[in-house]
Amino acid sequence: MSSSISSARVLNPARWSFGVQILLGLVVGIAAGFIARTWDVAWLTATLKQVGGIFIQLLKLAVPPLVFTAVLVSVAGLRHVTNAARLAGRTLAWFLGTSLIAVAVGIALGLITNPGRGVDLSLTGAKAPDTKGGWTDFLTGIVPTNVVGAFTGGNVLQLVFLGLVFGVAALKLGKAAEPVLALSESVLQLVQKALWWVIRLAPIGTAGLIGKAVATYGWDLLRPLATFTVAVYGGCLIVLLVVYPVLLRVVAGVNPLRFYAKAWPAIELAFVSRSSIGTMPLTQRTTIERLGVPGEYASFAVPFGATTKMDGCAAVYPALAAIFVAQITGTELGIRDYLLIAFVSVVGSAATAGLTGAIVMLTLTLSTLGLPLAGAGLLLAIDPILDMIRTATNVAGQMVVPVLVAKREGILDQETFDRPDSSLTTRDSEPQAVSAMA
Repeated sequence: MSSSISSARVLNPARWSFGVQILLGLVVGIAAGFIARTWDVAWLTATLKQVGGIFIQLLKLAVPPLVFTAVLVSVAGLRHVTNAARLAGRTLAWFLGTSLIAVAVGIALGLITNPGRGVDLSLTGAKAPDTKGGWTDFLTGIVPTNVVGAFTGGNVLQLVFLGLVFGVAALKLGKAAEPVLALSESVLQLVQKALWWVIRLAPIGTAGLIGKAVATYGWDLLRPLATFTVAVYGGCLIVLLVVYPVLLRVVAGVNPLRFYAKAWPAIELAFVSRSSIGTMPLTQRTTIERLGVPGEYASFAVPFGATTKMDGCAAVYPALAAIFVAQITGTELGIRDYLLIAFVSVVGSAATAGLTGAIVMLTLTLSTLGLPLAGAGLLLAIDPILDMIRTATNVAGQMVVPVLVAKREGILDQETFDRPDSSLTTRDSEPQAVSAMA
């Protein structure tokens, strides 16, 4: 009897771990994309595009209320945290420090691999993005012209600004702000609940997104950009598998293997969804319940990191892309240029919050160096492929920093961190909103 029950569980996809379901979606997507491309099955290609597009659309739908309420509630919740100012300051310092290391990795790898050398690609046919970066973009774009416009436009940077302002105002008002905070917390819980329903569709969304990439691009586009693609993946993997583990072991004194075993569900979802914001509820729950970071602190660090901490999109990638564009245009970069790349990546990373992917960060870097913006248009074609590893790196960094800070401050729950956990399933991994009112 027990063996038949076990067999039924194995055969029931709903009982499989979330990771297994995602991997199954990857396999199905790759197979479907290969079939669609090889035999030119137009309806299958269109179906894959629609499935992947709907999944991303659903994720984006939750972004405005999620970001605003998460930041507001988390900032207001700092009143319950001992040494809140010091924790916030050290979190920001580690955000900047790890971003500087990541951009150094990108520059070093670009100089070693020379991704643009020998690549014969014309920039005349590349369409530059409509949005161009500038030194003051993240300053002029941070304040919305009206509150409603920030929500309807989905400008994450402006929503973060509004959340911070309302959160600080709530801290100053004290008791008078309790009704607003209670409402915001309820909205946050509702949005997280609805978003989790979307996350449970990730295996299906994965099949659509990966299938679309295979059916649309195949190897034809990757061939001339192979070195650049490998360099981006290599740089992100160095940050993921070398830089972060060293920091966890040396600075925090925790087991990196244990960290990745606990953090893997969020990293995996980030890879396939290509959305730090969409992954945020799972990232937050993983950070609190599996990594042992106190909820009051994590509810500030994770939402803030999800909108500003992007080692993949804003550090490794723009550094490599700038070197790539410079090489294919025959432009020599000097020490000053590499220092500018590092400065823009570390200081301007917040500019990526309001736009899709890493495009604004790339155009900001190219315009600062005086390189043709058409280079960004050329790389747009393979951006979905590159964005997977970039987002996984972003989300991993958004969990590494809270663990580092919590451990050094003596507030990390070591017992929770060390406790072996089984793989998350769609049934038991539903994120719960963290109360900032308790």
